[in-house]
Amino acid sequence: MKIGVPKETTPGERRVALVPETVSRLAKSGNTVVVERGAGEASSFPDRLYADAGATIGDPYAAELVVKVQKPSDDELARLHEGTVLIAFLQPLTQHDLVRELARRRVTALSMDAIPRITRAQPMDALSSQATVAGYKAVVVAAAALPKFFPMLTTAAGTIAPAKAFVIGAGVAGLQAIATARRLGAVVEAFDTRPIVKEQVQSLGAKFLEVDLGETGEGTGGYAKELSEEAHRKEVELLAKAVKENDIVITTAAIPGRPAPKLITADMVRSMRPGSVIVDLAAETGGNCELTRPGEVSVVDGVRIDGTTNLPSTMPYHASQMYSRNVASLLGLMLAKDGTLNVDMNDDVVKGTVITKDGEVVHEATKKALDVGGLRPPAPARSA
Repeated sequence: MKIGVPKETTPGERRVALVPETVSRLAKSGNTVVVERGAGEASSFPDRLYADAGATIGDPYAAELVVKVQKPSDDELARLHEGTVLIAFLQPLTQHDLVRELARRRVTALSMDAIPRITRAQPMDALSSQATVAGYKAVVVAAAALPKFFPMLTTAAGTIAPAKAFVIGAGVAGLQAIATARRLGAVVEAFDTRPIVKEQVQSLGAKFLEVDLGETGEGTGGYAKELSEEAHRKEVELLAKAVKENDIVITTAAIPGRPAPKLITADMVRSMRPGSVIVDLAAETGGNCELTRPGEVSVVDGVRIDGTTNLPSTMPYHASQMYSRNVASLLGLMLAKDGTLNVDMNDDVVKGTVITKDGEVVHEATKKALDVGGLRPPAPARSA
């Protein structure tokens, strides 16, 4: 199998889809890996490391299988041939035009953000691996911006009280944020609409804030779901008190295929002490804070609101390494010993990850999203 690794073209993206350690394993298994010149430079993997790992530096789009981090641009789409297999974060629930074009071009497209959340798919769960990076980096960013120490200090000048951090959402990113803030010495509180995560929060040394919402935010596949209006009102009342009392707020609440729920109002922000910091990990889908500006850092009444998107890209070495291992695990399901690729739609993981195949949209959730969006899956394309 010939595998291509392009240089990412999305502005600000510093990750690379496959790192040299993964390339070496693929090459030793008889695969040919073609890496675009400079593809790994931004993540500290220069071309010479790929060459040492057995890769060829060349045109990745001449390969049968193309592996990316971000979804392809229009120019990159034009370089994909009929029958090419593409693996990337495609965001199929919202990127309707992209999905239609991939089907029209008869590209077999697999989306790393569609990996089913089942036990055997955990090594391939790229959403979780990148959320781990984001949760860690969010606390580091907050610590750098906060004009206070994180830990309690006993000094000749007196005792310094520890910083107080509040994490909204106890998924992978939230749990990593809790763990990181605790390691730095902060007093941490956390909230989630799913009571099942209480034990995980407490095991990390944080306090779990509870409120009877009258329902659970537990959705299918381990994801959160949107709350009713009444439950959301109770949620916001609890959050208002917690936000006011904390120095740092990390928000991570997201619903697949939907805008991020607004949990922190402008009034809540203005109730915080000057110098406080909000890091909104949901900024890419609109943000959990009403005042978040996606892609920007702003200050409102002395409160810093960080809406930086794509935090994993700011730690490209390990983010790339983790993503590369996720991809390698997925390829392990599909690459035969003779080097052929078998996209087996009878395999639950593969079936849940394939978005387009043979000119059709085959992913059920994506087909539903296309229909709800007023679009229809394209008719099967035909060769001339």
